[in-house]
Amino acid sequence: MPKLMIVDDDETMVRLLATLLEMDGFEVVRGESGGESLAEQVRQAQPDLLLMDVFLSDADGMELLRQLKAQPDLAEVPIIMSSGMDLTEQCLEAGANAFLLKPYTPEQLLRTIQKNLSQGTGA
Repeated sequence: MPKLMIVDDDETMVRLLATLLEMDGFEVVRGESGGESLAEQVRQAQPDLLLMDVFLSDADGMELLRQLKAQPDLAEVPIIMSSGMDLTEQCLEAGANAFLLKPYTPEQLLRTIQKNLSQGTGA
């Protein structure tokens, strides 16, 4: 069962995504953008994919993305960024594997996750 980590400061969004993804057979863990380093959380949880919001209340998602991709042991973990603003180019340039413009449909989300999981080394 693939494990996904969601990094988003919108509690409602996290709960909705977790419910949706768990119904589709994923294990979901929550990543906290503030406090303990996200890289450390990723190392501990070892998710197969990260779903991260660009705008977090206590951190810059783009900066977190760059930090994760700069770690040799984490660079292979696919990261899907999302935002209500179209930042596709900026996110892809910063190292994201994909970008989802909010609001996206559950189908778009699942398609993007499946596509990126199959490209990853773990699939």
